[in-house]
Amino acid sequence: MTTATLNPPNTKIPPSTHEFAEVIHRLEAGGSMLPDTPENLMQIIGIYKAYAVPMDFYWRDLLYIAERVFLNPLPAFKYFLPQEYLDLHNHYAGDTADLRIWRGEATAHPELLEFMAKGEMKQNLPKIFHHLWHDRINMEFAEECMRAMLWHRGMGGQFDPYLDTDEYKANADRAIRAYFKGNPIMLGLYKAFPDMFYEQVRQLSYYANLGLFWEIMAPVFFEMSDIYDEGGFKGVPDAMNFLVNGIFAIAGRPIYHHVYIDGECYEIIPKSKGFTWLYEAALPYVEAVFYRTSPFRGTKSYNAQANQVPSDQKDFHYGILYADVFPVGSAGIPPTLLMQDMLHFLPPYLLDYYKQYCRGDDDMLIQLGITFQRSMYNVTSAVIQALRTALLYPLDDQDPDHLMANRQFFEAQMDRFKRPEARLRNIQSQDYR
Repeated sequence: MTTATLNPPNTKIPPSTHEFAEVIHRLEAGGSMLPDTPENLMQIIGIYKAYAVPMDFYWRDLLYIAERVFLNPLPAFKYFLPQEYLDLHNHYAGDTADLRIWRGEATAHPELLEFMAKGEMKQNLPKIFHHLWHDRINMEFAEECMRAMLWHRGMGGQFDPYLDTDEYKANADRAIRAYFKGNPIMLGLYKAFPDMFYEQVRQLSYYANLGLFWEIMAPVFFEMSDIYDEGGFKGVPDAMNFLVNGIFAIAGRPIYHHVYIDGECYEIIPKSKGFTWLYEAALPYVEAVFYRTSPFRGTKSYNAQANQVPSDQKDFHYGILYADVFPVGSAGIPPTLLMQDMLHFLPPYLLDYYKQYCRGDDDMLIQLGITFQRSMYNVTSAVIQALRTALLYPLDDQDPDHLMANRQFFEAQMDRFKRPEARLRNIQSQDYR
């Protein structure tokens, strides 16, 4: 496999003296934080494919919960996705797409449908048995990502501030009253504790936000897998640039929250507000989920006297870019739930790779986590390059002052990985397994 072409080394400004100077020079040449090797390319594309299949369930169920389940006080069946949402057309796949990113079908992916029908047991049992046996897609992971976005509020854009406006509360009020029409007990509780209900609706708005974000990412990852299978990617920078181009192609996708009650649509966040995919969903998601998230129960003490959790949210560093995959690989921990989901959909070449390097089958979830970590450093590289493109100067700019401005931007981004927990150092080596 040939290597993707990078820009020649920059000679108009002196070399960086940053701790991650090699990575910075690679970014300046149009590369990724992840080194450009055939093994890295194979791993990240394989894991994108394995991630896209459960993601096809995540985004559909997130929208189902936000739009239909809504304020059901006992949502016992919220993970039982109705056929209507399995048949729901993705706006970025199929013949009816607004912008066709993936050449596949717009409805739920065939591998997802097969797994939902048979599960790990490979038996066509009633859905309730698969659910109780936990033989299903782990929606708890998606909800944990949503809660991270809800909790780490105020990270740019206008979506989050809008949730505290009188206009939003008025829209939510109409939907709440319609949903509990004829239920005097719930209407009485709403009258007594309105802020509690508003907060639940805010959370549901983040369900919609994340669902609309992932509706785009699933076809992006499916298409990347198909391109790789066709021999279309020459190296890691090609995969990163596909993501960069995709970010700009769909940056203006509307972010909204509609609720359907008795056949009527209630626009809690109307499309007319002009909230867009890049600023209201993608960038907050990267910050909240890739960088921050929260300490997972069982891995850190929440006791204030133990001082294991930072006092400021901006200092949280529990995302995939910092995760030590070994202790995180525990039962019930959200990232492990994702690894379990991806395990069912690994392409054969990645499965063969793990069989070669894993320390037995029990080690495969750990290796999945490390591969996923590599792949998300590549996604983060795409976000960094997209921000540089939007805010600063071309990589081949001839003005030294402009090149130095790019350099300062890249160095500021790399400063976030100086923490000892960051895995940027680790992913520079193929021996990180």
